Amino acid sequence: MSPANKFRAGCYAMEGINSFAVILYCNYLYFFFHDRFGFNDRQNLLVAALIGLIYTLSAWPAGRFAQRYGYFTALKIGFAVMAAALTAGMFWQSVAGEIVLACVFNLGMCFIWPTLEALVSEGGTPEHVPHAVGIYNITWAITNASAFFIGGTIIKKLGYQGMFGLPLALMMLQFVMTFWLQKIHPPELQAPGTRPLADAKPAVKVSERSQNFKHMAWLANPCAYVAINTLIAVLPGIAVKFQLSTMLAGFALSLWGFARFFTFIVLWRWTGWHYRFRWLVTSFALLIISFATILVAPSLWVVLGAQVVFGIVTGLIYYSSLFYAMDASDTKGEHGGIHEAAIGVGNCLGPAMGAGALFLAPQSASMGAWAVSGLLTLGFGGMLALRKPGGNKL
Repeated sequence: MSPANKFRAGCYAMEGINSFAVILYCNYLYFFFHDRFGFNDRQNLLVAALIGLIYTLSAWPAGRFAQRYGYFTALKIGFAVMAAALTAGMFWQSVAGEIVLACVFNLGMCFIWPTLEALVSEGGTPEHVPHAVGIYNITWAITNASAFFIGGTIIKKLGYQGMFGLPLALMMLQFVMTFWLQKIHPPELQAPGTRPLADAKPAVKVSERSQNFKHMAWLANPCAYVAINTLIAVLPGIAVKFQLSTMLAGFALSLWGFARFFTFIVLWRWTGWHYRFRWLVTSFALLIISFATILVAPSLWVVLGAQVVFGIVTGLIYYSSLFYAMDASDTKGEHGGIHEAAIGVGNCLGPAMGAGALFLAPQSASMGAWAVSGLLTLGFGGMLALRKPGGNKL
């Protein structure tokens, strides 16, 4: 294995570990609030909106920090902050304290994802970027879905302390791995912040079509996360609705994550969707339909079927956003930050809209679903308005 491939393999390993740890904590945080403090859907949505706001405001600056001062510096800061938040969370048992620590955890996470996205793409040829993005997506998707799938079982065996303790151990492992990756980092993949500006590569000339698809995907992806983060925040309510324990909820409601994983594999191996508008627009339309179905369907079987569709379309939308961002940029750390900040916008707006609707109409359990679906529809119209038909093939 070449030094470059060995280094990237280490980055992918770190990415998978981080995805597992983050999902185990973040997804089950709402079950923790529901079971420990009696939170309902509206309260969980408000927490999700606050966390999303923190991520929105911090991800882009964190990406720029990594671009300017070095990827490894950003990783060390991120893992240290996340580990500190998890450590405090194990002992600080007040509602306000746990919410503050969740925000601190997400602040640390802002330094991680833009940096990992850039590290696997930096220094490669244009042909390397699609391959790198594909492996990156597949890696986090399978560990993401697996963490959600078995997270309920972990909590049943270890209690909610497992939601803090296991991710903490994994954060400490990644902190150590960062020093190892820095040591084996090949000179030909020299990261920003470690070489003179005079040696920097010239900016890549980007076509108008590439820029247009990047902007459309940057609108579609936060809309997908409007749906995703709203769904995650109300999962305890869905579990109650179908009389699922936390363990069974992990089994039944993680299906969409596995559908997204298999979608990533297909999109990695087949490139026919690149710069084809029909794939993006169809996915957006199905996103709205599948999201509303999951939240209001009276049958668990219908929810399972809608999850498959939801996983497929969120997979294509996310993949489009990251691929177009990396393919149409040279400052990959900063553009990774923009990509993550756009995710944060969705993470904030969706739950905020759902919580607002439930506040105005508390007697209607489905009002939040329809309000968020309306927001997604506005986003769909915005993407259509952004399209420049002359250069974008159907």
